Amino acid sequence: MDFSVDQDVQSMAHKLQSFIDRYVLPYNPAWHQAVAQGDYPPAFIENLKILAQDEGLWNLFLPELESSEPGTRLSHVAYAPLAEIMGKLPWAAEVFNCQAPDSGNMALLHQFGSQEQKQKWLLPLLKGQMRSAFAMSEPDVASSDPTNLQTTVRDDGKSLILNGRKWFITGAAHPGCKLMLVMCRNEELVSTKGELDKHHQHSVVLVPMNTPGVEIVRNISVVHHLAPEGHCEIVFRQVSVPQANLLGTWGEGFLMGQLRLGPGRVHHCMRTIGQCELALSMASERCLEREAFGHHLSDYASVQEWLALSRIEIDQARLLILQVAWLLDQADCDRSMLITKVAAIKVVAARLQVRVVDRAMQIFGAMGLSPDTPLAYFWTWGRALQMMDGPDEVHLRTVARYELSQTRERMGASSRYFTTPEQMQRKVNLR
Repeated sequence: MDFSVDQDVQSMAHKLQSFIDRYVLPYNPAWHQAVAQGDYPPAFIENLKILAQDEGLWNLFLPELESSEPGTRLSHVAYAPLAEIMGKLPWAAEVFNCQAPDSGNMALLHQFGSQEQKQKWLLPLLKGQMRSAFAMSEPDVASSDPTNLQTTVRDDGKSLILNGRKWFITGAAHPGCKLMLVMCRNEELVSTKGELDKHHQHSVVLVPMNTPGVEIVRNISVVHHLAPEGHCEIVFRQVSVPQANLLGTWGEGFLMGQLRLGPGRVHHCMRTIGQCELALSMASERCLEREAFGHHLSDYASVQEWLALSRIEIDQARLLILQVAWLLDQADCDRSMLITKVAAIKVVAARLQVRVVDRAMQIFGAMGLSPDTPLAYFWTWGRALQMMDGPDEVHLRTVARYELSQTRERMGASSRYFTTPEQMQRKVNLR
């Protein structure tokens, strides 16, 4: 298992950081001011995107890209440190066309889209000419179990008709959002051998945002933070789209949703690592310059412990996430193990962000609660990630089930380590 990257990727990471330092960070105050004034996205974003394309810093995340498609075709391991760099400035990813949820949508369109769908939707996404959203979560069911989803699609012989309600749909309020990939329950349920197959009941439908019957009800704030790109509640009332807007095949929606999660979670988690690194750096600088009761904060043992724990936990999490990235790059990877590892990094990264940023906020004091630093937003997003893309409890269950399945296969192996013959015999009798 090798997490190292070659010289070309190291050079690209340096180039990316230099680009952000020189061209993107100087615009950070202007970005926040523009958003506060309702000017979103700011006009300078398009200029930065053009410059990023000219520099070859574009579509860094899709290893399956064709040579005719714009991008760098980096492996997951190679992309990971770049995602970490971009994560420090949450709005920076759009400059390089690496933002969620478009990255996952591009991957699905690339793998499952027809040639017509690719020309109409994938190519503009790859060129950064539009944005998209992935509509899955719903308010009336536990969306942590995707088989619960109730938004329906039926084929009337001419068109696909959608009805339902979605919410917390990221990116749907972006003015450039032109397309939603909507997870729907098939009205004609698919069954296998006469029994309902809950994993083949859903399909993904491509729905243009301007389709009649699509209504954005509201942009929902997340822990009182209102994202300009939106986490929207959307209603679909008798929404009709051509049959050609079915992505993949009928009943394949659950599979597509699962395939979308692995790379997307690596991206999310590495951006989290970047934000945690920034929080730790800010906290370290703060405690060296801030004094209380005649001493710098860095002199206090409790503060030193916070810094040390944050460093250890960040490095541990990064290694686990890189392991998943490496597994995604292996053609012969065990699918069950990969799903378990992906679930694990989702839990680890979200909890890490809350802990590390919380310590940094405490070191900053009142300023850490204000909008003067990114810490309050980082903490909010870390807390939200413990629910988004499935709550921690669901992912912990996935890990536990895999561990128990592996234990069943080697049941009794640990009894050899018991210290007395009597205890070993008891284990034998129990089996």
